[in-house]
Amino acid sequence: MEKRRFKVGLFIPCYIDQFYPQVGIATFELLKKLGSDIGYPLNQTCCGQPLANSGSEHEALGVYAAFVKNFRSFDYVVSPSGSCVYHVKKHYDILVGSGLVPDEDVNKVRNNIFELCEFITKILGVDDTCAYFPHKVGIHQSCHGLRGLGLGRESELAGSGEGVGVVERLLSKVRGAEIIELSRKDECCGFGGTFSVFEPAISVSMGRSRVSDHIANGAEYITATDVSCLMHMEGIIRRESLDVKVVHIAEILNSSLNE
Repeated sequence: MEKRRFKVGLFIPCYIDQFYPQVGIATFELLKKLGSDIGYPLNQTCCGQPLANSGSEHEALGVYAAFVKNFRSFDYVVSPSGSCVYHVKKHYDILVGSGLVPDEDVNKVRNNIFELCEFITKILGVDDTCAYFPHKVGIHQSCHGLRGLGLGRESELAGSGEGVGVVERLLSKVRGAEIIELSRKDECCGFGGTFSVFEPAISVSMGRSRVSDHIANGAEYITATDVSCLMHMEGIIRRESLDVKVVHIAEILNSSLNE
């Protein structure tokens, strides 16, 4: 029996669209390879998280409603950002009863939006994307993905839940890749969106600590499900001329021997 091809709406966050378009392209190409029918609503905008994080969530209602209208016709919504996915899942409940968009559409989008790696493993049932990336890679567990979406297991909860997170599960099947063990595998990078603006000194100190852990354990590349975290660490790496690079997990999973 032929597998059903899902109609997938691709949501590309603001900072990927503006600063890291290669991540969006890699996500699109990867999902196509894995057999999904991809749609990209041209009217899509921000998910509204920056407004909410700044204490202006009610002002973001119009943005939330526009998001739902753009993606309600798809079977699933997929994004290469755990942070944005978490925001839609957990914060769009404020739309219910608002009259801006039908409640059933709000609930459909909230229930059917997935971070890329979670979609690949849990919905498509794939754990090997036939990728090739011959480097030592450190996995940065982004806070929203780890603690909000449950994409991995928190160190303080050792002994419960899944033993291997979805990112590690997929990365372990990448030809040539060596996953390095970190000393503090689920520590925050310090970005935190607007936190990095309001508390830059603390944010940079946390980011520097995170990068140092990867370097000390031999990582050539730092990967994550969120470009925002990688962008923060990359700024520190560039300013201090450190010997490590960042790459989004979508780029690794979409890589091949011919590249």
